Amino acid sequence: MNRAAVVAGVGSCLPARAVPNDELARRLDTSDAWIRSRTGIAQRYVAAPGTATSDLAVGAGAEALKCSGLSAVDAVIVATTTPDRPCPATAPVVAARLGMTGTAAYDVSAVCTGFVYGLATGAGLIMAEVADRVLVIGAETFSTLLDPDDRSTTVIFGDGAGAVVLRAGSRADAGALGPFDLGSDGEGEALITVPAGGSRQRLSGQPPRADEQYFSMSGKEVFRHAVRRMTGSAKAVLDRAGWSAGDVDHLVSHQANSRITQHVAEGLGLPARRCFSNIAEVGNTAAASIPLALDQAHTRGVLRPGQRVLLTAFGGGLTWGSTVLTWPRLDRP
Repeated sequence: MNRAAVVAGVGSCLPARAVPNDELARRLDTSDAWIRSRTGIAQRYVAAPGTATSDLAVGAGAEALKCSGLSAVDAVIVATTTPDRPCPATAPVVAARLGMTGTAAYDVSAVCTGFVYGLATGAGLIMAEVADRVLVIGAETFSTLLDPDDRSTTVIFGDGAGAVVLRAGSRADAGALGPFDLGSDGEGEALITVPAGGSRQRLSGQPPRADEQYFSMSGKEVFRHAVRRMTGSAKAVLDRAGWSAGDVDHLVSHQANSRITQHVAEGLGLPARRCFSNIAEVGNTAAASIPLALDQAHTRGVLRPGQRVLLTAFGGGLTWGSTVLTWPRLDRP
């Protein structure tokens, strides 16, 4: 079967307000130097009161549609850990606001790996001939999950959205998504979690503690798992694609931590110059991380037509995933 899902457009949306490290340092027991040295982050964007995840998703989706030259698609997938509401899903709201009432729309929840999972499911819809055009959005308002007094998480995460339009094409087309590698390990569920709010806590018969309503992460263990899983997944997908590490022009990984990206690149044998990073500007935006990075790299001319790109991510669940593509020729703003 020669049919393939092809990247036809990219877009992104960030809140208006940037929060530099110094602003957090004045409130927390930390400093700009401490944050930069451990995460590589200089600032992050935070959504204003009254802004929801769907607002950022609509902004990114509209930009991706504009880039692709399309006004509508056959399906909308929103990867997010911070939906507007527990019920219903955010994707139908986003589709309707983009003028696509009646279009298939659903959410994907795989935390920071959510966008790669969303790409895989979007590609699956196209390969199965259920859809010819799919809009995949990663959108987060992660600031809503954070304890403002927890230095270990507040300095890391930011809000934002990124999007990609997929169209039906052939495997030979520039932009065709290659093989995927996806995986999970539920035994690590407690390493990245928001304990309260779901059925497990609500059916426990006990009211949630204040700290259980916030995001928590076991930093050292997550670091170790992230490096191992992203490196392993990236190697697996390169092998399936018939690529060597030397064939990769750009690694666009989930922007979790600059040191994690560095270790993954070293494990793959890739020089630092081939790793696109925007974490210093936007922080860790979870499911929005990769599409936001793709749009910024494209807009800045870092990604050029014909270059080979490797995507890899790791997130809560635990989950991980990777894919490859040759960058297509797209319009730039």
